Amino acid sequence: MSRPLPALGWLAIGASLVGAVLLRLLVTRTLGGGFAIGWPGGELGGLRLESVMVAASAGAALGAAGALLQSLLRNPLASPFVLGVTSGAGSGVAVASLVAASAGLTAPSGAALGIPASIGALAALGLVLALSRRSGGIDPVMLVLGGVVVGALASALSTVAESLLPPDRRGTLAGWMFGRIPDAADPLLLSACATCGIALAAVGMWLGPQVDAATLSDDEARASGVPLGALRTCLFVGCGIATAATVVLCGPIAFVGLLAPHCARAPVGPRARALVPASAIVGASLLVGADALRQWIDVGGGRLPLGAVTAVLGGAAFLVLLRRTAAGWSR
Repeated sequence: MSRPLPALGWLAIGASLVGAVLLRLLVTRTLGGGFAIGWPGGELGGLRLESVMVAASAGAALGAAGALLQSLLRNPLASPFVLGVTSGAGSGVAVASLVAASAGLTAPSGAALGIPASIGALAALGLVLALSRRSGGIDPVMLVLGGVVVGALASALSTVAESLLPPDRRGTLAGWMFGRIPDAADPLLLSACATCGIALAAVGMWLGPQVDAATLSDDEARASGVPLGALRTCLFVGCGIATAATVVLCGPIAFVGLLAPHCARAPVGPRARALVPASAIVGASLLVGADALRQWIDVGGGRLPLGAVTAVLGGAAFLVLLRRTAAGWSR
């Protein structure tokens, strides 16, 4: 197998992000069904630029989290969405909204949702890891199955909480649960999400050699001097908080954290010091590109939710990866 060329790989990754940003900013679908290219004037240009910043921040956080989870769990199917972390964060937000409505309080918003989202994300991840343990290790098949089950339970909890909300609050939560780019993002939330993504990528680069050692067996990693328990705990918490930040900002977004590391691994290689930041950039490209794509698809009643676009595209890729991975497990 030929080794990736780092310079060309980074050039390709950077070009993908620049291309996605330009498509989102400059390409507009016209009323006649065609496309026009040019910078939109007035307020529209500012809104598009804000949408790019939101999508890039959330995509980068999900991409970095996906790369770290796949390395630490030694499973190419691991990601915040597949492991139920995204759904767990969403259920935390939904339950917090229900509790506030039951207590007669105003609906929580902004940074106030960060705590319940983080609790939900970390609880889901902890439950999946507990379900997947076999003979002192993590069973890869049970990891995926546990993630599917926990994600389904968390989604069901969110649906129940939504159905119990007063009608005037139900629509807002329902729209958020589809995954969307907010029309006017809270600057504090946007800054928090961007900071989480950058910080997670930086920590992944800093701990890169230890993360690489963690891809070996537990005994080999510990023999190499890696504090495996502390490393996993630290990075799992970081991945959970970063995922929670994206959920609070954009709602649950599917499969970006799964696809970004696979797209980045081919051009830059599997080493964490390159893979984690590259996955963050690819994640930003994927989400900005998905946001551009949904703007061009008119379904008659408006634009598709961002979460629907990523679910359709990512779901097909997940099935391909699942077949390949299952074939490897069977051997």
